[in-house]
Amino acid sequence: MIVLKSKTDIKGLRAAGRIAAQTFEIIKAEIRPGIPLKHLDEIAERYILKEGAETLYKGIRQRPGQVPFPGVIVASLNNEICHGMPDDRILKDGDIVGIDIGLRYKGWCADSCVTFMIGKVRPQVKHLVDTAYECLLKGIKATQPGNRIGMIGEAIENYAEVKRYSVVREYGGHGIGQELWEEPFISHVGPADRGPRLQEGMVINIEPMINAGRPETRLLGDEWTVVTADGSLSAQFEHMIAVTANGPEILSTL
Repeated sequence: MIVLKSKTDIKGLRAAGRIAAQTFEIIKAEIRPGIPLKHLDEIAERYILKEGAETLYKGIRQRPGQVPFPGVIVASLNNEICHGMPDDRILKDGDIVGIDIGLRYKGWCADSCVTFMIGKVRPQVKHLVDTAYECLLKGIKATQPGNRIGMIGEAIENYAEVKRYSVVREYGGHGIGQELWEEPFISHVGPADRGPRLQEGMVINIEPMINAGRPETRLLGDEWTVVTADGSLSAQFEHMIAVTANGPEILSTL
């Protein structure tokens, strides 16, 4: 994982993070019932390339022989936990969709996710999405120098369970820097005494995936899309975080 050594490092990561954040603003202005997911993919690609950045998801593989991912963005719809396809599916009133963006700008990576609520959603759906965002904030608050990585997961898990939701275990956050996925793995569950200690200068991604039902997952035949095993809804938010002496700094923001 990247450990920041200079002001140039943090400026590079902030610049990449701002492009990701601005891409979400462009998507936010377009996303609504009746819009196909591929349209969101197209507008994201246009903006990222216009800013001089490189898209990182399109064509990527997580393992040898895997089918390359086809989209610039990830679009995980309703019961899809992560790695959903930005395809011809049309967004409907009441849907939720997790949009995940990865890019590289002048050598530095950015990675972020927002779950959007489409049109008018049921109160229990809004509660799930709001809880997923609060779980992210709880994890960020625990990202302090000297804390073990497990404290991030415990903070997220405790809050989700109080709200009567479950946390996905097989997939988690990661280090980030000049590569999209770097060590260490960031679990979103406890115990608090697990993992290495955070130190000033580390940069990590926290991305809790919160299920309305049970935490078990299932991989679809497209080799990418991960869904809830019980068909329940899932919501996710993600930010890239620098560990500083003054506490966590969110880098994937305007």
